[in-house]
Amino acid sequence: MNFQLSEQHSQHPAASRRQHDEAGCLVLSELNPLVVIDHLDGQHAALTLHTFGSVRELCPKCQQGSLKLVLRQTSVRMAHLFCAECQGCFDACYADGAPALTI
Repeated sequence: MNFQLSEQHSQHPAASRRQHDEAGCLVLSELNPLVVIDHLDGQHAALTLHTFGSVRELCPKCQQGSLKLVLRQTSVRMAHLFCAECQGCFDACYADGAPALTI
């Protein structure tokens, strides 16, 4: 699976942040990319994903990549965090179990 990333910036990044009582640490769980992303042109076709900034957490799989926020798009079924280094997809929730990637 090949991904091409392009980053977009939110107009009001501070206004959209939620305040949580915890220190703000995210609990990440790996997602199957085949469940998260639609593949209309086969497995080997390049797919362009629009990212909406980076998060502070490192990729739990490769421990190298900075995770990017990917929101729902034409070929993206659910919002997730994406690592360009290992091409891992992750869901995020707060320590209290509240989802971190939903509005």
